[in-house]
Amino acid sequence: MAQAKKTTSVKDTKAAKAAKPVEPEITPEEVIEITDQAVAVEETPVEAEAAPVAKKVAKAGKRSAKALEAAEEKEAKEERKESGEDEAEKPKQHSNPTRSRLERRGRSFREKAALVEVEKNYPLEEALELVAKTSPSKFDATVELHINLGVDPRHADQNIRDNLVLPAGTGKHVRVAVLTDAPDDATSAGAEIAGNEEVLAQLEKGVMNFDILIATPALMAKLGKYARVLGPRGLMPNPKSGTVTNDINKAVSEAKAGRVEYRVDSTGIVHIGIGKVSFSAPQLLENANAVLASIKSNKPASVKGNYFKTAHLATTMGPSVKVDISSIN
Repeated sequence: MAQAKKTTSVKDTKAAKAAKPVEPEITPEEVIEITDQAVAVEETPVEAEAAPVAKKVAKAGKRSAKALEAAEEKEAKEERKESGEDEAEKPKQHSNPTRSRLERRGRSFREKAALVEVEKNYPLEEALELVAKTSPSKFDATVELHINLGVDPRHADQNIRDNLVLPAGTGKHVRVAVLTDAPDDATSAGAEIAGNEEVLAQLEKGVMNFDILIATPALMAKLGKYARVLGPRGLMPNPKSGTVTNDINKAVSEAKAGRVEYRVDSTGIVHIGIGKVSFSAPQLLENANAVLASIKSNKPASVKGNYFKTAHLATTMGPSVKVDISSIN
């Protein structure tokens, strides 16, 4: 039995050896080929690892696709700016030289301005003759006198204000309204609108078909509710301007004759119209002398030095003409 078992195991061992495949012999050339294949297999994953990794994109915010694209464009733009590529690509813009104020004016104004010497100071009479020729407008323009006074309007005694009747008139048709209990006297004096209830009814409707409003002192209280409407338009009656008075006939006749009011502005300049371009030179001179005489008579005692600093004449839309101060002092 023991021999039989031993014989069986030997047979099994021989059968197993017989069943095991015999490995073929490998030549040196085959070894080199196998080695090269192994190296190629090892290099493939390394190259895969070196490939760029895709950026993680969020739905919104700084990491969104739109924001990342904008950031890349900005970086590229900065790089081009540093290298100077943008400046080379931009077309050169035509630069227009800055024109003077006179060159930007209309042709008619430039033609009239050529008649005036900018640096010259004209005597008053010559300036009045010249200014009437320099009006570029087609309508009958107003001749304006602008005088810079050596006063400080912040002081009460230097806040110059007055009114006067121009000898040759203003050249304007003035509509006068009178708030009075005697409308017949005002109408006979030349007022277009007169009365008590009639004037107040028009003011209540917001209708103001007049240029000057005159009132008696007794009825001034009724105008209080319309002060916000009349004040900004310069229509509120004032004792200083002669529009609050009991002498209605005199006030109406002076308003029709050409009463004007003037006062210095915040910079100490008086602006006043002295007539129309259609006036003759003697008429304009007469009105100008009347205005200058009124301003001189209101000179404050506290003002020292030059009272008249500069003076200019101009039409409504025309160039200004410098007036020689020595001719008006």
